[in-house]
Amino acid sequence: MNIDGSITTEPAEAPIVIAIDGPAGSGKSSVSKASARALGFDYQDTGAAYRALSWFCLQQEVNTSEAQDVIATLVDFEYEIGTDPDDYYVTVGDTDVTEAIREPRVTAVVSAVARVPEVRAYLVALFRQIIAGTTKPGIIVEGRDITTVVAPDARVRILLTASEDARMARRSAELSGESAETTARQLASRDAADSRVVDFMNAADGVITVDSTDLDFEQTVTAVVDLVRAAERGAEIPTN
Repeated sequence: MNIDGSITTEPAEAPIVIAIDGPAGSGKSSVSKASARALGFDYQDTGAAYRALSWFCLQQEVNTSEAQDVIATLVDFEYEIGTDPDDYYVTVGDTDVTEAIREPRVTAVVSAVARVPEVRAYLVALFRQIIAGTTKPGIIVEGRDITTVVAPDARVRILLTASEDARMARRSAELSGESAETTARQLASRDAADSRVVDFMNAADGVITVDSTDLDFEQTVTAVVDLVRAAERGAEIPTN
């Protein structure tokens, strides 16, 4: 309390933003969510928004290969995502699409939707709005071009990667019933499609590479958490 009886309120410290990028099958989502849980942070899966918009386009019978048709759907696209790692959900309007956005039919068109510049600009603004709205000490944001476009000023920026063989094995484990050949084709196709939009295989200046090829899941989470805690302490973190 001040001499005049007024109370001075210290400005709240801005939440720590952690940005994680990486190729398909690198474990971005699962590692990011587990790391957020360990740190007591929020978690944002940005890829879910592109999938949700793709699902919405399919529901509206929009031709996803026509950019202008996709852009037109943004007016009616009502998107919400749960950022609590223990209460993750995705809705479009009143419909829970958490599981539906992972369907093969959505996966088949999401790269085409994500390539539309107007879509990316719209969703980047949405991602930043969600980041700004977090009430926790920090938020981990993962997905394509997060470290360079969405959150280039994040306290810690990480490129989570692994060898192609490791990524294929992990994706095969997630997709039961898919043959190794099918998984390899899907992984290569996704990488090729996404690489037309962003460079997710090479770390930009100031981005830390975490190669999980020889790490198990828990070790990878520990590596991410340790980097964040070092940043919180103000320690110097070596970057690429």
